[in-house]
Amino acid sequence: MKFSIESLYNWYRDTLRNPKYRWWIIGGSLLYLLSPIDISPDIFPVIGWIDDGVIATLLVAEVSSMLLDRLKVGKSSSATESSTTAQVSEPDSTVDVNAVSVK
Repeated sequence: MKFSIESLYNWYRDTLRNPKYRWWIIGGSLLYLLSPIDISPDIFPVIGWIDDGVIATLLVAEVSSMLLDRLKVGKSSSATESSTTAQVSEPDSTVDVNAVSVK
């Protein structure tokens, strides 16, 4: 089996981006960032910071994704409420549109 960044990303996208695991990712990444134990210690100048940067990026991506999902749900529910109100107040009408091709 060939290991690549793309296969790792596909695994992350398909398995871990599931909303069921979202809180586990957020909690685990917060625990890792606050813990003194690292995969690569911070005493190595650049290599020690890379793992923290990857985990922090994962945390920010999950939190922003969760907030965007809630924002979309809020907008769609308010749009549904306003469209049902608009449909009740306006009579049912049909709009006929003649399409013309443009060259």
